Amino acid sequence: MEQKDHGLTQLTAKEILEREFKTGLRGYQSEEVDQFLDVIIKDYEAMTNEIERLRQENERLKQDISQQKSEQRRPMTGQGQTNYDILKRLSNLEKHVFGSRLSE
Repeated sequence: MEQKDHGLTQLTAKEILEREFKTGLRGYQSEEVDQFLDVIIKDYEAMTNEIERLRQENERLKQDISQQKSEQRRPMTGQGQTNYDILKRLSNLEKHVFGSRLSE
């Protein structure tokens, strides 16, 4: 049997479905084997879909983190800058109003 590279998995659901087995003198009941393979294929497809969903979510989260980091590097603007300006003005006003009393 030839092994193919499908990322983390060695087989595709189609390869499982199409796999044929030789029968012997007292071989397995092909109907029972087919039913079991149907269950395996459904589980395999569900697992493959979940892996893809998690890969996409992982990529989205990496992009979110990257975007947040770039936003943190930007200078303060908007509300943050306004609050800073207000605090600076308040500090200057306190120094002017209370003057030398603050240092005592």
